[in-house]
Amino acid sequence: MKFTKMHGLGNDFVLIDCMEQEVKNPSQLAQEMCDRNFGIGADGLVLILPSDLAEADYRMRIFNPDGSEPQMCGNAIRCFAKYLYERELTEKTKLNIETLAGIIRPELILKDGAVELVKVDMGEPILRRSEIPMEGEEQEQVIKEELAVGTEVFEVTAVSMGNPHCIIFVDDIEEIELSNWGPQIETHKVFPEDINVEFIEVLNQDEIEMRVWERGAGITLACGTGACASTVAAILNGYTNRKITVHLAGGDLVIEWADNNNRVYMSGPATEVFEGEWKL
Repeated sequence: MKFTKMHGLGNDFVLIDCMEQEVKNPSQLAQEMCDRNFGIGADGLVLILPSDLAEADYRMRIFNPDGSEPQMCGNAIRCFAKYLYERELTEKTKLNIETLAGIIRPELILKDGAVELVKVDMGEPILRRSEIPMEGEEQEQVIKEELAVGTEVFEVTAVSMGNPHCIIFVDDIEEIELSNWGPQIETHKVFPEDINVEFIEVLNQDEIEMRVWERGAGITLACGTGACASTVAAILNGYTNRKITVHLAGGDLVIEWADNNNRVYMSGPATEVFEGEWKL
């Protein structure tokens, strides 16, 4: 089986073109291929599929290293769009991609005929408590709510970008034990479908620094939907402007929550690493 290894700011993926080859058990395959000791090593397996929707160009499915299937991944969809264009599977620079989070619209920014950046219309943030989803009395927004985790109490803001995120603002991000708190918050009983966890240090009104624990994947170098959710959370808390730079461990993303249409836009790179063959 042929595959391509790509990454978005170090958030890395194995991509398989399913237009020509079938993947019968993607959950199991993801666990095998994403293993960093016995497989290729990746934060996710991405399948490139045809879409039955008239308004969609292609369909993207993504599987975490534990075999679970998230609704969306911002870094993966930038890799997905770059792959389509550079493999001449499309001539379009504005695409409609079917995902479990709905239609996502990446736009390819070209330089000398090559993809330099990908700007993605990530849609409108979901803020209602039951739609995150999060247990408890219904609220239009969950902002700085106290969450007891072991012996600690965190103030959390919840945002869904098609997949759920719990955002926590801290004074010093370097002091956070992400490997300790991440899994405990991910599986907290208040989150019935588990949750992605972001710790954020606000640097100024135009910049934040983010560290992420991804649901089903653990610590990753970057998370596109997490950067979007964290930007929305920072704006809701009055910390930043509506267009900011998010500094992740793997690099930077520019995120804008537009006030004219309520949509979130993410701009960042996608990089191809190598091609290979996986023995079935």
